[in-house]
Amino acid sequence: MKKLEVGQIRKDFPILTRSVHGKPLIYLDNGATLQKPRAVLDALEQFYTHSNANVHRGVHFLSQVATEAYESVRMKVCRFIGTEDSSEIIFTKGTTDALNLLASSLGDWKIQPGDVIAVTRMEHHANFVPWQQLAKRKGADFRIIELDPDLRISESSLEEILALRPKVVALSLMSNVSGVITPAASIIARAKAAGAIVVADAAQAIAHQPIRISELGGVDFIAFSAHKIGGPTGVGVLWGKASLLNAMPPYQFGGDMISQVGDTETTWNTLPWKFEAGTPNFADVVGLGAAIDYLERLGMKAIQAYESELTKYTLAALNRVPGLKIFGPRNTESRGGVFSFALEGVHPHDLATFLDVQGIAVRAGHHCAQPLLKRIQQAATTRASLSFYNTEAEVDALTGALLQAQKYFSKKQEGPARVNNPPS
Repeated sequence: MKKLEVGQIRKDFPILTRSVHGKPLIYLDNGATLQKPRAVLDALEQFYTHSNANVHRGVHFLSQVATEAYESVRMKVCRFIGTEDSSEIIFTKGTTDALNLLASSLGDWKIQPGDVIAVTRMEHHANFVPWQQLAKRKGADFRIIELDPDLRISESSLEEILALRPKVVALSLMSNVSGVITPAASIIARAKAAGAIVVADAAQAIAHQPIRISELGGVDFIAFSAHKIGGPTGVGVLWGKASLLNAMPPYQFGGDMISQVGDTETTWNTLPWKFEAGTPNFADVVGLGAAIDYLERLGMKAIQAYESELTKYTLAALNRVPGLKIFGPRNTESRGGVFSFALEGVHPHDLATFLDVQGIAVRAGHHCAQPLLKRIQQAATTRASLSFYNTEAEVDALTGALLQAQKYFSKKQEGPARVNNPPS
């Protein structure tokens, strides 16, 4: 396996050269969105300047070129997630759109009053609320699989809910709050054995580890967003088994999802277009293809290996900051490079603002995971999230800034020697 040359990789990301508040940018908000490599930016410019035309609808040259570019990305996605049938690749607006599509279409087809729908407490709202609302709409029984003290899925809670033979189980492959990596293959296999249709939210995991459908215990659906892997915003992927997608009713109507329209009846197009109503976001799908090409050139196993070492380094560094509470495992077993924490005596938003003045971009808030924040009894946390272009030097800068913040806010709390502005 080749080793990443991070110094060279950083040159592929123009934004990493900029300054913030007079300091070099240290971007540690990768859990929210990954920065875009030059290859993606160039692909978008190339498409708009040389190939821009609506897809599927024209016989002229540009439309043919655009359609070929758009449709070719389905096979890139297949290769990226280890599957072969491009008709099972549905382009969406993002993970949230994909999961709402499922909760609506799958829910209308499959869910009856009294059925059990289960999610884990670590879910992003996008994989929690649609199922919660589906249960309310259909009179189903909405259940939450609880977590253990390290915020991993509780074995006893999982067993209890699988014994109810749920119709749907929805789970994340990686938590966007704690960084916990779900032992997905075994959990999914057990859920399938209990008769469930299993939906995996891969939004947080997809940029950090190889995803292979064949290794996910018989999973029925996965969803992820392009911008989480360095692609454009406004594009996502839903992969699903053709047998299920064919049985599900359409989610939206119009455009290429139509086959024939009569005065009183309409028939639907075949997969994948059955679920792609309206003009697709064709240019940004091409950008998604460029992002996949870029990550595959680096190698997902190489990315995973590098980030694993950086995660160990970061955890050790953060553990040396007095008064810093890290939520989730205190070791690197089953954990990725997402670190939510609270600094004693400092509000998470104040801490994020302090770090921003140092040029360090982190996230503060509930991270669209309020059920998990409720579990850890926090209204908000500060979150630093790593990617393959981050370095140990940047981690050192983060820990140094946390120590500075500790001193600064302790002085403010003393009273007389108040400092109006954080040091720059």
